[in-house]
Amino acid sequence: MNRETGYKKGLMAEMRAALWLRRRGYKLLAWRYKTKRGEIDLIALEGNILVFVEVKQRASLTAAAEAIDPRSRQRIWQAAELYLQAHPQYTDCDMRFDAIMFSADKQIEHLPSAWGH
Repeated sequence: MNRETGYKKGLMAEMRAALWLRRRGYKLLAWRYKTKRGEIDLIALEGNILVFVEVKQRASLTAAAEAIDPRSRQRIWQAAELYLQAHPQYTDCDMRFDAIMFSADKQIEHLPSAWGH
């Protein structure tokens, strides 16, 4: 797969994840939130919980889960801190880091609290 194809597949996975979350009552706040520390695929609000979501699409759900390594989790954590600095209205919210994974055969898995810090 070339870079452009991978990029397009990633965008489609993020859009599918955003729709999936909205159908479950999450309020989407940001998509592809970029900071100097990294990017957060989706940021959503579930009640009083600010949810930072990493989206991965791979051949299998296991491969997608393995693609969220400690380095990427740290990058997302740092970007989440910058998001909170830029959006102080959410500082009283609880925080959660979720993963939404897609497999090549269109399976989906949502892991709330996929990691902490």
